[in-house]
Amino acid sequence: MKILFVLTSHDSLGDTGKKTGFWVEEFANPYYTLLDKGVSITIATPKGGAAPIDPTSDTPDASTEATERFNKDTEAKEKIANTKVLADMNPDDFDAVFYPGGHGPLWDLANDETSIALIEKFNSQKKPIAFVCHAPVALMNVKNTDGSRLVKGKKVTGFSNLEEAAVGLTEIVPVLVEDMLIENGAFYSNADKWAPYAIEDGNLITGQNPASSQLVAEKLLESLK
Repeated sequence: MKILFVLTSHDSLGDTGKKTGFWVEEFANPYYTLLDKGVSITIATPKGGAAPIDPTSDTPDASTEATERFNKDTEAKEKIANTKVLADMNPDDFDAVFYPGGHGPLWDLANDETSIALIEKFNSQKKPIAFVCHAPVALMNVKNTDGSRLVKGKKVTGFSNLEEAAVGLTEIVPVLVEDMLIENGAFYSNADKWAPYAIEDGNLITGQNPASSQLVAEKLLESLK
């Protein structure tokens, strides 16, 4: 089995002067959950090269078993430092696609034409498409073959407005994931703040927050069987 991981190339948190990127746990947990089952993983970003890590996700407070494993894994770190260019990726070469979150995707993957076309192709091939936390923002402009919004009428989750408020970034981010999904006609639901929660609707798998990363990975693995 081959899975494409799509990470953000964006590293600045609006006009705050602070750095952002992808959230380590949301990459590391699914990466090892799938890798340990023999899945071949390719990592790509819009710009290629080094994928920026959100510094907030690389602290003792945010540390998990998976992030600690990643921090000692020279091979995985090498892959993150040298990601492929997203435009060079062919959906025909993969069985599924997975998007880890972090705040970075709100700025680049939300409107990235290559990413949009890629998700649309995976979806038209009925392959699993999975997103966690802020990553469902990548679905904002994705459509079905009939021109309707991909998320319309679908059960989905993603980083909640309450969680965004809790991290103090409601006024900073360009898109609120919960609002966007609802505006695009999705049936959005969420669990309590920071609780693990993931939903599968057809080939679409979404998780609410960093704690939901493993649930998403397990659902993705199950859907590939």
